[in-house]
Amino acid sequence: MLNIIILAAGLGKRMRSDLPKVLHPIAGTPMLGHVLRTARALSPDRIIVVVGHGAERVREAFAADDVAFAPQAQQLGTGHAVMQALPLVLEGAADDACLVLYGDVPLVRADTLGALLQARGEGLALLTQTLADPIGYGRIVRDAQGRVRRIVEQKDASAQEQAITEINTGILAAPTAALRRWLSQVDNHNAQGEYYLTDIVGLAVRDGMPVAHAQPASAWETLGVNSRVQQAQLERIWQGEQARQLLEQGVTLADPARFDVRGELHCGRDVFIDVGCVFEGSVHLADGVRVGPHCVVRDAEIGAGTELEAYSHVQGALIGASARIGPYARLRPGAEVGAEAHVGNFVELKKTRLGRGSKANHLSYLGDAVIGERVNIGAGTITCNYDGVNKFQTVIGDDAFIGSDTQLVAPVTVGRGATLGAGTTLTRDAPEDQLTLSRPSQVAVPGWKRPKRKS
Repeated sequence: MLNIIILAAGLGKRMRSDLPKVLHPIAGTPMLGHVLRTARALSPDRIIVVVGHGAERVREAFAADDVAFAPQAQQLGTGHAVMQALPLVLEGAADDACLVLYGDVPLVRADTLGALLQARGEGLALLTQTLADPIGYGRIVRDAQGRVRRIVEQKDASAQEQAITEINTGILAAPTAALRRWLSQVDNHNAQGEYYLTDIVGLAVRDGMPVAHAQPASAWETLGVNSRVQQAQLERIWQGEQARQLLEQGVTLADPARFDVRGELHCGRDVFIDVGCVFEGSVHLADGVRVGPHCVVRDAEIGAGTELEAYSHVQGALIGASARIGPYARLRPGAEVGAEAHVGNFVELKKTRLGRGSKANHLSYLGDAVIGERVNIGAGTITCNYDGVNKFQTVIGDDAFIGSDTQLVAPVTVGRGATLGAGTTLTRDAPEDQLTLSRPSQVAVPGWKRPKRKS
């Protein structure tokens, strides 16, 4: 039986923020969200989050059936924090284990934690790391045979101990029953006056329990966040890792350092992504898609061979194959663009289906509309879909031609093959294969003179 305890009670004073530290984002997801996702990948029997500062906000953000919360009213050290979780821990077999993680260490991988659990056997296992500059970290003290004997914190370490380069990351896995026993014996007789979780190592050695260790594949996995500077550093590490994975899959990134994924990005073959693009939520780019500079794409699917030109925003949209979008286009939730269709500069679609081969190339708003195939939408066209209370739909049949500066006052239907003259305000259905106009007669006023400025 596996229990995972996540320590998330800290204030994060150096963040200089009213937001609890573990709710600050990396790649658009709160740090605690990253840790919970990794924890769930291990299929634990129970996840317990220890909360303190901003506890209600943390509970609200991550309330779930598989998460229990343990309050820590006073922050008296890591050992004290784990003590608060113990009443919620599940226990029932000799091999029950507790894995301790940290809500502000968001990038540790499930594979690394799996290796730690495997290394544990039936004893205690520590996730350690060897650093050229170990300043600030607790040191792993070993005996002449290389066996772990204890962990000493930086402030309590002697000069000889401070020279040790193997450090404690804080992440550990322990037998549940033994962890209960050890924590009941931990005291706060140290420079910080806190109950150190690391003191259980010495108690395990005293009890003759083996102390194993594992190390992460990448040094950045165990980096924590205590300041905005560290948050920014981890953000770039995360984005660099996403870029590396995409490059290895065959995606072309114009500049891997100017690229952000805040969710999941799935790419087909021969995809090209230019600089400054942001991908949020779940995004799928099919084979041969090209994304121009500074586009923002959120929760969207883009078909094979489609080109998204510069500064376009796509959210909650479905785009067919070989379409052309932008530059400066905006597709809002519910937009569906058919194959080989064009959505040009400063055109906005919302809850609108634009059929195969149709074009809206300039300066238009199309909302709550169903537009057929091979339709031409002239510049300045808008669907008047909202009366201040209700939304109404516009339907435009195949092969229709909508002249520039047309207003379609919904609910209204334009028949197949119909033509609307420029400047038309359509308030009634337009018949198929006919020209519909709503212009007043053009008048020239003889003798009229333009006013002049008075001297």
